[in-house]
Amino acid sequence: MTVTTPQPRITVPAQTPQPRPRIRDAAEDTGWLELTEAVREAGQYTTRAEAERITRIVLSALGGHVTGDERVALAQALPREAGRVIASQIPATHPLTAREFVDSVATRIEGATPATARWDVSSVLSVLATRIGEPLTTRVLSELPPGYALLFGRAELAATA
Repeated sequence: MTVTTPQPRITVPAQTPQPRPRIRDAAEDTGWLELTEAVREAGQYTTRAEAERITRIVLSALGGHVTGDERVALAQALPREAGRVIASQIPATHPLTAREFVDSVATRIEGATPATARWDVSSVLSVLATRIGEPLTTRVLSELPPGYALLFGRAELAATA
């Protein structure tokens, strides 16, 4: 006869797979940092965090109003994070005038007035125009109602009859 002695059970917990940390592309970070730093300087914001917050708000508002090929080209011309902000927006059902656009941005920024929102919008969009270049800026403006050129730091020239 064989005698067995009971052994205590040892439960080994199953290893849960750890999510792999996302390795950020250094160029991606650098491009976004350069963009928000340029906005910080243009808008004379005291911190990069404030400039980043304003940049995200303005780009998300713009993303709903630029559509089609221009939206794709704009998203591709910007740092990846800025392109994501633009591309993730649902297209607007009707275009806003430049004044309505500024007013809509004012509602997204706590304590903003139409004047401060215009400053914020112009700070971001003038940097954007410099970054994406003249040809793409012209294409983007062609998709927007009249009045946006000043927000992009360009003169609004009326067509002659």
